[in-house]
Amino acid sequence: MTEFAQILETPGVREVCELRSGHAGRVGFMAYHGGNLELQTDVIANAAAIRSGASYYGVLQPVPMRQHLSSIKVRPAESAALSSFIDHVDIVVTIHGFGRRGMFSSLLLGGSNRPFAEHVGKALRSELPAYNVVTDLDTIPKKLRGLHPDNPVNLPRQQGVQIELPPRVRGSSPLWWDWEGPGLTPHTNSLIDGLVTAATTWAPHR
Repeated sequence: MTEFAQILETPGVREVCELRSGHAGRVGFMAYHGGNLELQTDVIANAAAIRSGASYYGVLQPVPMRQHLSSIKVRPAESAALSSFIDHVDIVVTIHGFGRRGMFSSLLLGGSNRPFAEHVGKALRSELPAYNVVTDLDTIPKKLRGLHPDNPVNLPRQQGVQIELPPRVRGSSPLWWDWEGPGLTPHTNSLIDGLVTAATTWAPHR
């Protein structure tokens, strides 16, 4: 059994796939390092998908599980749900979390569809002016660029953009320790607003 299949069969792990119809449903949001692993990534992806009418795929690990699997090992051949998601959508936004010294206010936009990355980046900059939204691949650390052909972000027909989010914008940094709500932090809500705008205004050249 493969590592991805083992994760999916672990008690408490939830695999969620919601395929929506219409033009918006051909855009997908994905968060397969969700739940207790890369905190809030599934919440962000799911909220953006619901609000924009896009499709959604997520894998949520329960507490205390934190098993990180390289993206290139997350394979549609090992999950009927992921396979159906990849076949259904034309383009995808994959949400990840990262934390690196000196980059706690940086959002990194990798993936092979660079026009889409610039489009998403423009929408995020409008909503999050205090953050550095990076779309220049040469500025993104190589391991976070999401360019490998087997990475799920590059499998849909028009490929997609991989977004690496620091803890601050996900609401899981010390900045928000005294946040009492209700709901998500203001920065996280602004992030979702930007993702919704990007998904609903994308008009690729055909």
